[in-house]
Amino acid sequence: MPQTLSGPSFPPKSGAKPSRLVILLHGLGADGNDLIGLAPYWAGQLPDAEFLSPNAPFPCDMAPGYQWMSIRDPNPEARLAGARASGTILDAFIDDELKKRDLTEAELALVGFSQGTMMSLFVGPRRERQLAGIVGYSGMLAGAPPALGPDAPPVLLVHGDVDQTIPVGALFEAATVLGAAGASVQWHISHGVGHAIDEAGLALGGLHLTMAFRGLLRRTSGEISSPVAQMSQRIA
Repeated sequence: MPQTLSGPSFPPKSGAKPSRLVILLHGLGADGNDLIGLAPYWAGQLPDAEFLSPNAPFPCDMAPGYQWMSIRDPNPEARLAGARASGTILDAFIDDELKKRDLTEAELALVGFSQGTMMSLFVGPRRERQLAGIVGYSGMLAGAPPALGPDAPPVLLVHGDVDQTIPVGALFEAATVLGAAGASVQWHISHGVGHAIDEAGLALGGLHLTMAFRGLLRRTSGEISSPVAQMSQRIA
């Protein structure tokens, strides 16, 4: 079993030492190159952030690429066991990368797509010290989070309403469970979009990261809302 993760990175646009770290977690059968392309879109909003996009730790057992967990067994118990196994590896990676840059969890955000969202929502809320924020695209929960306090990372969930890989109902289930655990959750449905990230979702993700790093999204625990009006009001 690999003990470390590696993959492509994108340095701070400012050219300075990174004061923020965004870790991008890809989906099933992809690799780190799949999401590192998001970095240039967000670098203008986060000029001092470094972006890392590690390959998942295991070769995909259904296609080329990598996986965080196998989906051959669709049972929730198998999904949870897979998240726990990869979660241990991802936690160690996060610890190492923060230490290398002399950063803390308050300067870290996780962004996931599909299985990467499962890992972001599994690992992020379980960290001893909470992150700045989490963005999850086209994903679902791998397991219910523990009870979360007032410092829980604010979460943005984005999902296409015609996603045939992970149905959009997974967004509402995740938002409800995370909110009940104490997280502040915002969500957006991308109309006419399948298992993908559209321009609106990309823009909202960048906005969420920017505001989360500024500490502007720490609202009442358990709040669940659509982000479009709420986030626009905060920027105005």
